[in-house]
Amino acid sequence: MIVTFYSTQDFEKDFIAAANNNKHEIYFIKRRLDKDTVQLALGSDAVALFTIDDSSAEVIEKLHSLGIKYITLRSAGFDHVDLKKAKELNIKVANVPEYSPNAIAEHTIALILGLNRKLILADKQVHRHNFKINNLIGFDLNKKTVGIIGTGKIGSVTAKILHGFGCNILAYDIQIKDFLKKDYNVEYVNLNDLCKRSDIIILHCSLNENTRYLINEKNISIMKKGVMLINTARGAVINTRDVIDGLKSEKIGSLGIDVYEQEKGLFYDDHSSSPLGDEMLTQLLKLENVIITGHQAFLTNEAIEAIENTTIHNLDCWEKGQILNNELV
Repeated sequence: MIVTFYSTQDFEKDFIAAANNNKHEIYFIKRRLDKDTVQLALGSDAVALFTIDDSSAEVIEKLHSLGIKYITLRSAGFDHVDLKKAKELNIKVANVPEYSPNAIAEHTIALILGLNRKLILADKQVHRHNFKINNLIGFDLNKKTVGIIGTGKIGSVTAKILHGFGCNILAYDIQIKDFLKKDYNVEYVNLNDLCKRSDIIILHCSLNENTRYLINEKNISIMKKGVMLINTARGAVINTRDVIDGLKSEKIGSLGIDVYEQEKGLFYDDHSSSPLGDEMLTQLLKLENVIITGHQAFLTNEAIEAIENTTIHNLDCWEKGQILNNELV
């Protein structure tokens, strides 16, 4: 099978080559897929896409006109793909439903600890030979109440880790995991209750029509003053403008995000030599009680290897006419 990999990062290539083992003819493209780059897939049977690629109806129609029959996603999330259009055009789509929930859960904890113990600020001060600690007071995680929105595979690992810290864990999800209640004393509550009671709120839910802007002015208004908010899910699960207002009013005490609702065209590229051109992100970057990472929570050797292995497996199965359990359409 001939496959065009869009938005290929340098760190991926060796992992992809190892997983492929010369089975498929692969073309690497650093540029992301959009209506201007879709023509680069001419001659391919399939495309392999990342989260920043444009898989809108318009682009999928152009892929179809080029003879593309398969779209394999190098991600678990598929909110960037118009599945309805793909189904209409008989283009098969598959994702990577699981790669390393530990990677994202551990990054989530790193954001919590980094914000709580003010590690970024402390490091900056020490590099200036300033060893004063008056402005670096944090709090014990032990006995704090942490609300987890979304208790799938990632949220479940996060709950396990937080239980080890001695946290009281609340959860909000349409599916209740009995083992989390039994093993880690997780208490399932409604969203309002979670917002009102939590010292730290973590987002691990997928992005869909029900979760878009799930965290907004209304929910922020009922949160504890000084709440810590962590988002390692999808950027648009939170309303960034409302969160900025919450930070300014000190209703939100600190914010840690690995995703941003306008990250396409920004994340995974070096913009250090040009103006950022994003007013909301610029505001967030000026705040010392905010930590932002560039959608790297998944970035471990184990996770990348699993992603590329599943990506190639998807292609293998399609080529052999085998059934895929993780096929979306």
